[in-house]
Amino acid sequence: MTRERSGADILVEALTDLGVEVIFGYPGGAVLPIYDALFRQKRIRHILVRHEQAATHAAEGYARATGKPGVVLVTSGPGATNAVTGITDALMDSIPIVVLTGQVPTTLIGTDAFQEADTVGITRHVTKHNYLVRDPAKLGDVIHEAFYIATAGRPGPVVVDIPKDVQVASAPYRKPGVIEHKTYRPRVKADAAEIEAIVDMLAAAERPILYTGGGIINAGPGASQLLRELARISGAPVTSTLMGLGAFPASSPQWLGMLGMHGTYEANMAMHGCDLMLCLGARFDDRVTGRLDAFSPGSRKIHVDIDRSSINKNVRVDLAVVGDVGLVLEDMVRVWKARQHPKPDLAAWWKRIDGWRAKKSLAFRASKQEIMPQQAIRALWQATHALNPIITTEVGQHQMWAAQHFGFDAPNKWLTSGGLGTMGYGLPAAIGAQIGNPGALVIDIAGEASIQMNIQELGTATQYRLPVKLFILNNEYMGMVRQWQDLTYGGRYSESYSDALPDFVKLAEAYGWTGLRIENPAELEDGIARMLKTDGPVLVDCRVAKLANCFPMIPSGAAHTEMLLDQTEVSGEMGDEAKALV
Repeated sequence: MTRERSGADILVEALTDLGVEVIFGYPGGAVLPIYDALFRQKRIRHILVRHEQAATHAAEGYARATGKPGVVLVTSGPGATNAVTGITDALMDSIPIVVLTGQVPTTLIGTDAFQEADTVGITRHVTKHNYLVRDPAKLGDVIHEAFYIATAGRPGPVVVDIPKDVQVASAPYRKPGVIEHKTYRPRVKADAAEIEAIVDMLAAAERPILYTGGGIINAGPGASQLLRELARISGAPVTSTLMGLGAFPASSPQWLGMLGMHGTYEANMAMHGCDLMLCLGARFDDRVTGRLDAFSPGSRKIHVDIDRSSINKNVRVDLAVVGDVGLVLEDMVRVWKARQHPKPDLAAWWKRIDGWRAKKSLAFRASKQEIMPQQAIRALWQATHALNPIITTEVGQHQMWAAQHFGFDAPNKWLTSGGLGTMGYGLPAAIGAQIGNPGALVIDIAGEASIQMNIQELGTATQYRLPVKLFILNNEYMGMVRQWQDLTYGGRYSESYSDALPDFVKLAEAYGWTGLRIENPAELEDGIARMLKTDGPVLVDCRVAKLANCFPMIPSGAAHTEMLLDQTEVSGEMGDEAKALV
């Protein structure tokens, strides 16, 4: 007979059966039975963060860097509500995490008990699914189902809310067999006719483009290899969203760079001028499309996505294909080769693209007096790319400069907050990535404003002896806010200056890190080399030009053809300090 055990022990046993190796969490009264069960076992490692939001971002970083679902454990009330930002971030970026939240005893639910919150109600619209478990006998099955939902189809966050009395009560547990949700059964395989239609349209196109997204990375490393093969046999240029960087190598001559608001000129112009757009695992979000009525008006569009609800949501397409993008790519390559399609002659198309490339849209003004932020990113890439680093970012100008100037040749090496744009993401995500890849070089590229959102996680890295590197581009402004104030509000810098900044070097040392400062271009190369040679966690305070803006840029509500390539193309009133950069 199956032995009865407490709900907390059932939870730990189920997590073990699911192959969970690490949990990111923070204890509290409503989850102490679970923490006691964790204390009495040796199979699952617990990482104590300093804030529940950081636990969710660390789980995201772990999931994105390893391909395994991340697991979070927090208490009721403020523990759960603090996690909501990270849960929403995971939903927007399709990251598989399972968040276990404590809840007051079932008899107290609805009484406004101490540290009670309606976690299921609060998270209903920011999760893929959520549960309130009232019966310990159902807990094991719920946990297995939660992992299935988090990882199947389009990945995302699942919350399991567990009242304290359910954690204490006893019930039997038996490892379930194959998990199948009675209603959630995502379609993963496209019809043969759909595959043939895609191949025929791609083979006939004169100006094709492969528009790729994070769905290819979510589909596993095999999908990235298949994308490379499709690009090779079709000869088509490739661009990517922010979340898809690394799915196709930046070193390839077929790579056009990132597209969208801060994408390259050639990528956006090719999207506008193509006659066939094959969207693979992306979702036509507003940062990519710009003004919808001017978005690629002359092209036929194919959308391949595992999430049926994403298709025809923002942009109407000519061919909609629901399926796992990795399996669709596999079938496309097979059909293309079986039909012995010759490699299309795209010489005229590539000639036009080369003309757009000649604009050198990522060029920037060099300086011997101050470090340009683009220069710092390129120097960091030059020193580290051979080491195959994992790069995380916070959110802001530094994030866009990193996306533009740090080339990625492999998936799961670029971890950033795309859909929600969450400041404070990068440091805990780097910690999660480092936990999942102990021997890897993990670098968080940050801004001095964004890093302060979760800077307490320096202590987490110290406690677990994680050699995370933190590279801060310090311009003393909330840079992206200030840039918009330059472009739209006449240089009126309302609350965007980062006043009363800490001494980051001393702060790093206070947390047990090594702190370094780079203040001029002559120190840049040696400073980065010292960071890499120093064991353990290192924080670099890199002082960059204060008023540099991130170009190219498509202004909000503008079309791809209305890109601003540099400051000289900015019309309207600007602040005097910004004008000085022109």
